[in-house]
Amino acid sequence: MTNQKPAVWYEHLHTEKHTGARRGRIHTPHGVFETPMFMPVGTQGAVKGVDARTLKEIGSQFILSNTYHLWVRPGDELIAEAGGLHKYMGWDQAILTDSGGFQVFSLSDARKLKEEGVTFQNHVNGDRMFLSPEVAMRIQNNLGSDVMMQLDEAIPYFEPYDYVKESMQRSLRWADRAQQYHKKTDSQALFGIVQGAGFRALRTESAQELVKMDLPGYAVGGLSVGESKTEMNRVLDFTMPLLPEDKPRYLMGVAAPDSLIDSVMRGIDMFDCVLPTRIGRKGTLMTRHGRVVIRNSKYKNDFTPIDADLSYYSDNAIRTNQFGNLAQYDIPGYNPFQTLTRSYLHHLFNAHELLGAQIASAHNLRFLLQFMEDMRRAIENDELLEFREQVMEEYGYNKPNARLF
Repeated sequence: MTNQKPAVWYEHLHTEKHTGARRGRIHTPHGVFETPMFMPVGTQGAVKGVDARTLKEIGSQFILSNTYHLWVRPGDELIAEAGGLHKYMGWDQAILTDSGGFQVFSLSDARKLKEEGVTFQNHVNGDRMFLSPEVAMRIQNNLGSDVMMQLDEAIPYFEPYDYVKESMQRSLRWADRAQQYHKKTDSQALFGIVQGAGFRALRTESAQELVKMDLPGYAVGGLSVGESKTEMNRVLDFTMPLLPEDKPRYLMGVAAPDSLIDSVMRGIDMFDCVLPTRIGRKGTLMTRHGRVVIRNSKYKNDFTPIDADLSYYSDNAIRTNQFGNLAQYDIPGYNPFQTLTRSYLHHLFNAHELLGAQIASAHNLRFLLQFMEDMRRAIENDELLEFREQVMEEYGYNKPNARLF
């Protein structure tokens, strides 16, 4: 027996006394990072409109990339030849790759699911491809990500019990096959995915069987796919106590501020979502006081800052420790969110200048990264309920007919 830690492991720092929310750190081959965390999504090896230096400056820790898209182009073998995804995209911090299953099941109508895996046509040129638990692991091994996700079947939330049960049990068998195939345990960690839609018995079976596998971390899948927030919280309420307290816990596809807080209160450590950059590219900003659609004509003569409440450089202590002399990154007084005006950003979008989408995307990511920094402090100070109340009031959740994300 060896007591050697896995490639990725969780360090618990504090439990918020009123809610049980966790404050911790995740140790990886590419650094140590604070939780709870939000991970920007770089689907094709790039966070759209935001370069690596900016991502570091605004406090990004992990980045998520997509196995399916990188497999289709430029190809996982080419990336391996280049030295792995970290080197290929110029990112020296942690990377999480999903299994590619969500894209296979959502992008392709011409697919055929069997126990062995799924055969489908890719969305780029229609080539026939086959994805199995082993193929997903091979691709991710070539990519060299710190965290790899098992292949599972991505199904809609509101499916009949018998179908969900069959799918969940297949995903369990696929998790076992992925673990058997995984050989790079010293440099890459395999996370399992708890499935079962809204059925407590199925979620329980899925979680218990995955925990028996003693994986380095666990995700809760099949949520944020159209169910209500009340329903999502209900599932988390009975699922999270089933997962180990000494392993990281990941909820995929969540970025709404209220859902981030509510999920952290139930024990989630890691989140990702394309929302901040997707809406940023279209001219919508996430701010402390709700959404701002900067394309609207009312901002044409608005010479106030883009966001007077938002910092630019992260005050993350781990970032400071990792990078040492921050002079190579930090420019004294630099903060485009406070020195540039809403009028200017409005002009950039209406003039179809690419800079507008870049600023708005970085803004929204920084909003969520700063939001998580504030949440971490609230947990440390046992003030998460007060933080939630403040967010609900300021962001506008308490207003009638509020338009949120």
